[in-house]
Amino acid sequence: MDATSSSPAATVNIAAALPRLAQAAPDRIAMRCPGPDGRYADAHALTYAALDARSDAIAAGLATHGIVRGTRTVLMVRPTPEFFLLMFALFKAGAVPVLVDPGIDKRALKQCLGEAQAEAFIGIPLAQFARVLLGWAKSARVRITTGRRALLSDATFADVERAGAGAGPQLAATAGDDIAAILFTSGSTGVPKGVVYRHRHFAAQIDMLRDAFGIGAGGVDLPTFPPFALFDPALGLTSIIPDMDPTQPAKADPRKLHAAIKRFGVDQLFGSPALMGVLAKYGRPLPSLRRVTSAGAPVPPDTVAKILELLPGDARFWTPYGATECLPVAVVEGRELLVLRTRTEQGAGTCVGRPVPPNEVRIIRVDDAAIEAWSDGLKVQGGQVGEITVAGPSATDTYFNRDAQTRLAKIVETLPDGSTRVVHRMGDLGYFDAEGRLWFCGRKGHRVVTATGTLCTEQVEPVFNVHPDVRRTALVGVGAKGAQTPVLCVELEAGVAKTEQTRIADELRHIGEGHVHTGRIDRFLFHPGFPVDIRHNAKIGRETLAVWAAKHAKDLA
Repeated sequence: MDATSSSPAATVNIAAALPRLAQAAPDRIAMRCPGPDGRYADAHALTYAALDARSDAIAAGLATHGIVRGTRTVLMVRPTPEFFLLMFALFKAGAVPVLVDPGIDKRALKQCLGEAQAEAFIGIPLAQFARVLLGWAKSARVRITTGRRALLSDATFADVERAGAGAGPQLAATAGDDIAAILFTSGSTGVPKGVVYRHRHFAAQIDMLRDAFGIGAGGVDLPTFPPFALFDPALGLTSIIPDMDPTQPAKADPRKLHAAIKRFGVDQLFGSPALMGVLAKYGRPLPSLRRVTSAGAPVPPDTVAKILELLPGDARFWTPYGATECLPVAVVEGRELLVLRTRTEQGAGTCVGRPVPPNEVRIIRVDDAAIEAWSDGLKVQGGQVGEITVAGPSATDTYFNRDAQTRLAKIVETLPDGSTRVVHRMGDLGYFDAEGRLWFCGRKGHRVVTATGTLCTEQVEPVFNVHPDVRRTALVGVGAKGAQTPVLCVELEAGVAKTEQTRIADELRHIGEGHVHTGRIDRFLFHPGFPVDIRHNAKIGRETLAVWAAKHAKDLA
């Protein structure tokens, strides 16, 4: 073991579980990835022993290029064996992987990579070409490619692994407060922000996920969002990486997903609401699944109902609530959601369940300004809508090189013993009901403030989404806050003719008149297809729609 290593028991590191699993079950498959042809071959599978040994060699090889403890390293590699080997090698080295969604606006991507001040850049050949052409990550002094030749790079992935071969176990003596990774948000509400993850945050997430969902070692998982696959080895699971574009879950081929589930006996699946919609529309039973988890945005009630129909009677469909900055916060099971469906469709918001222990979730008054210090006077009365805040072991404490955003999202709380902790402001509006369940009412930045009151997106849109010709709606405000005009953007189901828009607008207006809070909404705009986030394809781009609505005000129905 190298000089910077310690025993796994004394180290807080998500990779510390690998040596234990490699010793206990060396031949168990840690993950299977589809090859370039989409087929699952043994050449693209990694046992726990291979994942451990090869990531050791890669970590040692990275050190020969100066990628060591604390080195910020951009990783732009597709979900192949190389991606997972590199991630665990970077964790073992104590380096700091930097992950940014490649599908975001190229100007925002350049800004994010610049803010990260990365010292190394590891990527596929296309990413290396884009780095040079577009000026990405100019601070990177080390460049490694996964290609066969070191074009525009200092070395290849194969060179790195060969350089570290035979070096033995690698595990940097990382402490809980050491930075483990910088994970950028999806950018659904602006330019993505780099969330600083410390090793203790990852450790807490693993414990909380295991306890919340009763996850035991030996299961087989299909994680359709690749970063979530990094939790699987620490939980003793086998990951089956799906043959799909992870940046476009709404376009996944359900036949390929079903084939992988059947072939490998998958019993657990994680996917965005958009991916759940794909499986629900396909409509084929999922008999082997025992646990399905969907996050990223509220799952439409019809999708929840359909997925439950496709699952065995003893399976569970969980919809955890959280964010890149804090996950998991709360969780609710699909059957409880369906029981509460009527309340959602009447304007109560979307129930996101009960807080995951040991989180402390509190609701504070709505304020767009920074709040420096916590006081109990910030809290609102029970049942009142306010901003959701979370204090807990997985709540991150800062954004990288975004001091202004950190101040807006974090509150310092002094505890009775004199110690302090960070309270994260979710930027979401919500409330607790009398049974202790948390209800999500929409993003704080998406609320529409009119001259007569405030409207929350998740309390308005479900009321109108019950119309059979409507796929989804989005509430936006036109004008200055405090005097905004509420406008409901409407995306119709496929095949509904434009000539029907006047009729549908009249019917939506009638639906809105049936509730006090939606009775004021009488302006409707029909949109051909809502913009959505690139990570989950589920969060509606309401900022973009608001600009569009302002330009098309003359077309209001």
